[in-house]
Amino acid sequence: MPKVTANGIDIHYEEHGDPSHPAMLLIMGFGAQLTLWPEELVEELAGRGFRVIRYDNRDIGLSHKFHGVKAPGLIKMTLLSKIGLTPSVPYTLADMAADGIGLLDALEIDRAHIVGASMGGMIAQHVAAKYPERCLSFTQIFSTTGNPKLPPARKEALQALVKRPKSADEEVLVDHGIMLARTIGSPGYPSPEERLRERTRVNVRRSFYPEGPTRHLSAIVADGDRRDMLRGIQVPTLVLHGEDDPLVPCEGGHDTADCIAGAKLKTIPGWGHDLPLDLVDELAGEIAGHASASAG
Repeated sequence: MPKVTANGIDIHYEEHGDPSHPAMLLIMGFGAQLTLWPEELVEELAGRGFRVIRYDNRDIGLSHKFHGVKAPGLIKMTLLSKIGLTPSVPYTLADMAADGIGLLDALEIDRAHIVGASMGGMIAQHVAAKYPERCLSFTQIFSTTGNPKLPPARKEALQALVKRPKSADEEVLVDHGIMLARTIGSPGYPSPEERLRERTRVNVRRSFYPEGPTRHLSAIVADGDRRDMLRGIQVPTLVLHGEDDPLVPCEGGHDTADCIAGAKLKTIPGWGHDLPLDLVDELAGEIAGHASASAG
């Protein structure tokens, strides 16, 4: 897999589609490798006329790891945030947004359609707000604003997300990944067991690095409420969200769309916090349609 040095770190990425087509940068979420963007969705977007680039965020997959850099505990960060103090963290979502821009720089891409999922949606918000000249369009997938008044994740979804596997044995890791996928996934579009197990095993063999998500989480908590930043976004915006998302409730998508002038919102019943194969055509159509319309 190719890699570049961007924003001072090594970033691994993949490209699909014709290099002469408009670029589309896919930013994945918390603790998730680039492989969480399904091949079928990537190929469908490439087939609709885009140069699709997906990459591993810092501290995950095959990109740079911040070994041994400690993040403050979740309880401490939450308490500091509640009294209006910003905890000191190893890096921020703004730093991660600069990684994406650095990748575009390294690939000599002036402007791209920015698509972010979950934490990747938060990173993409920073890209759209702080680097509008680099954005052809912005699509947010099951993400949120940081508004503390929004409904929280369901208890079982949050517990599954932060729970550590019992060991680093491959079968334990695969079972753990399947448990997480089933807990936060789409009740209306469940993944077939064999496909889910195969994809989980591929991801485990590609990389297992439990330290990275701890620092990812600290970046999310430290970022706080982004609504003021979102109100300044002028990039054409599409918000996609599942109506049955147990991890980031649909209200997060509504709140985002309410903050960004002219944003379009599309919600889908039965969709949770994953990218099911049964929704690939619909999601690709929404993302590609928005990108094409934004390009004028």
